[in-house]
Amino acid sequence: MDGDRPSVYPTLLYADAGAAVRQLTRAFGFIELAVYEGEDGSVVHAELAQGNGAVMLGSKGTGSRFDEAMKNAGPTGIYVVVEDVDAHHRRAVEHGADILMPPTDQEYGSRDYMARDLEGNVWSFGTYAPELPR
Repeated sequence: MDGDRPSVYPTLLYADAGAAVRQLTRAFGFIELAVYEGEDGSVVHAELAQGNGAVMLGSKGTGSRFDEAMKNAGPTGIYVVVEDVDAHHRRAVEHGADILMPPTDQEYGSRDYMARDLEGNVWSFGTYAPELPR
C-alpha cells in the first residue's frame, strides 16, 4: 500500500451524478480527479479528492453489480477533515448547500458542521482527524 494514498474510499451512487460532481467541487471544495461518462451522458465512474482522502461516485441505474447492490441502500454519511471549518462552511453556504448544523465546537475538541447533498447523503466537515496506525 502506498502511504500517500487513502486505503478507504467512500463510494456513492446518484440519480444525477453530474450534478453531484458539480456540487461537491463547487460547494464543498473537492478536486475532480477523473470523470468517465457513458454514451448516454451518465457518470460511469468519478473520483474526487479532498485533502488526503477521496470519494468515488457514479450514476444510479447503470445496471452494474454495484448499482444493483445499492438499489435499496440508504443514504450515506461521510466525514471529511478540513483545516478551516468556518471558511469551508461559508463556501458551502455561498453555493446553496443544505446546512443541517452550522459550525459547532464539540466537547471532544473538534469544530464541525453538517450538510446534506442533492440526494440526501449527509456530509460532516470538521477538524477532528483520528490518528491511524502506521
